[in-house]
Amino acid sequence: MAGFDGKVGFVSGGGTGIGLSCAQEIAERGGQVVIGGRREDVLRDAAKQLGDHVDFVVCDVRDDASVESAIATTVQRHGSLDLAVNSAGVGSGGTVLNATAEEFAAVLDTNLTGAYRCMRAEARAMRAAGGGSIVNISSIAGALTHRWMTAYCTSKAGLNMLTRCAADDLGEHGIRVNAVMPGIVPTPIWGGAVDGGPIVDEYLSLMPISRVGTVEDVGKLVAFLLSDDAGWITGQCIGVDGGHTIRKGPDMAKFMSAGMPVER
Repeated sequence: MAGFDGKVGFVSGGGTGIGLSCAQEIAERGGQVVIGGRREDVLRDAAKQLGDHVDFVVCDVRDDASVESAIATTVQRHGSLDLAVNSAGVGSGGTVLNATAEEFAAVLDTNLTGAYRCMRAEARAMRAAGGGSIVNISSIAGALTHRWMTAYCTSKAGLNMLTRCAADDLGEHGIRVNAVMPGIVPTPIWGGAVDGGPIVDEYLSLMPISRVGTVEDVGKLVAFLLSDDAGWITGQCIGVDGGHTIRKGPDMAKFMSAGMPVER
């Protein structure tokens, strides 16, 4: 795979989980990476873990000024922006009947509008640098319904279309935009739910390659899409899911509804 020598990347949600793995992949291939997130202590520890090629900036993707400042800081410190991974996101449970409009909007504000905020700032910096590559972290929930995860599924489906539209918008500036759609992977969003039990069993029953994924599975695909080896790939939403998306979405109702009212 092509390396990232001389390239500068920004990873939102880069302090943990998939974002951290993506940052590691860039750094190990010679790139300089700035990881962004809301918790300074987590970012500091992650940057120390990943080594000299990684530093951090506090960034809240729900706030325009915070995002714009994070990208400006990245360019100021390292001279340009060539690569970006938009990984910041939140999980949620609920249905059309038992989640409020405010709760629905809050999920979209991070998972969809947050990615939009990041891409606008990233694209401006990349245009100034002569081009670049952006990868959004979506989910199989953007392609397959998950019962009792309505807001989350909607946010990721929107992210997939945003990815395609952004690729169309930004191609003339030499900027490629793609998305990856992970299946079940141990990340902070899932907590201990992927350690075993009925939730994992439900997913595994629907996967041709029947195992829980790893953040490294996702990070390696992201690194390829960022690299020059993927120079003719844009506007694609690619599953990294053990084949889950060739089947159907899991029925999460019995797990997500535990302790929640049916309607309110």
